[in-house]
Amino acid sequence: MTTQTPTRLHQLRVRNFRVLRDVELRLSPLSVFLGPNGSGKSTLLDVFALIQDAASSNLEDAWYRAGRMANLRSRQSSGPVEIDLTYSDEGTAGRPVRYHLAVDEVDGAPRVARELLQWFHDGTTPEHVLDFRDGKGIARDDETMLPRKEALSAGSLALSVFGQQDRYGSVQRTMHSLRDWHVSLFSAERARETATAGPQRRLASDGRNLSNVLQHLAERHPDDLREIVAALRRQVPRTAGTDTEVLPDDRLLLHLQDEPFDSPVLSRFVSEGTVKLLAYLILLHGNPPPGLLGIEEPDNQLHSRLIYGLAEEMRIAAGRSQLVVTTHSPYLVDALRPEELWTLYRADDGYARAVRAADVPRLMAQLRAGGSLGDLWMAGYFDVGDPLTRGGRPRGRVDGLRRLVGEESNA
Repeated sequence: MTTQTPTRLHQLRVRNFRVLRDVELRLSPLSVFLGPNGSGKSTLLDVFALIQDAASSNLEDAWYRAGRMANLRSRQSSGPVEIDLTYSDEGTAGRPVRYHLAVDEVDGAPRVARELLQWFHDGTTPEHVLDFRDGKGIARDDETMLPRKEALSAGSLALSVFGQQDRYGSVQRTMHSLRDWHVSLFSAERARETATAGPQRRLASDGRNLSNVLQHLAERHPDDLREIVAALRRQVPRTAGTDTEVLPDDRLLLHLQDEPFDSPVLSRFVSEGTVKLLAYLILLHGNPPPGLLGIEEPDNQLHSRLIYGLAEEMRIAAGRSQLVVTTHSPYLVDALRPEELWTLYRADDGYARAVRAADVPRLMAQLRAGGSLGDLWMAGYFDVGDPLTRGGRPRGRVDGLRRLVGEESNA
């Protein structure tokens, strides 16, 4: 497989985006988010999806697909939706880049209240590559290195407009980096649907083109496909391989070979967990991988014994790409390091807060004493994220496991 300098999203701040009223995160190559239902895990992935969609198509279409201001702005709040991120990757030669986007709405259409792109070419001093407010601002081209005054439609992204022009190389590289993000909202039902034949390089968000991607791998990257099948066999030993069949009417069928039988099985008769695991392994072993990969609750439909192995595959993939994952599984949590794990929870004001496991003192003390992250989470040592309480905090300072131990001692 080819190698490249991976994307590293270092910091992310989100304001006025649904339950994420004001959340700031310092992300690792692998960042996993747990928390109660409604705490903002899926919303966080929606942030990445909106940025990727806006950079790939146009802001207006992406804005409508995301739900417009009525469904995006935090309840009982005012002002624009704001996303501020700092990243680095191969195109930046490892130097940080900051991109800030604030979007408001006028007469039902999005309006870019502020768009700012800063490159830290010397590593410390920011250089304004784009700086626009309400359609007016400056863009600096790579030829003259001088800012040029420009005017745009108030609903247009300067990133997309100037990213189409070669002389704005810094803008172009940032646009391509954000376009290369991928958020997986995988549906085994969609993945099992019969597709039209034709190889496709990148898996769709819902997995509907799984058979097309396998066709692409078989025809153009057979070594990668063998590596993916080998990884699948480590988790599901009876799986011998995959193949696709093109029917006379150009429909494409996906088969999985199941040992010890000679005849393959159509994908619609394969377990959801196996199909889902295959899709995740394709994403994790991608060539090239997405710059940033978001995965929503990969533990769903998977046997608990398989989750630790999937977590190890994620950690390996994080050396080539950046992963942002949501979960409800203590088994996945057990495979993580404290700096990789965040808890999202709703505070008393109804908005989300984020706490990193490595920043919870009593949790870290229990880890040093030999505890495991998954058990400590279930026992309430994270201090926040209890789904049965307002504010997400455990009922009292004594967690459920310690109460249980005390009750047994007194019996």
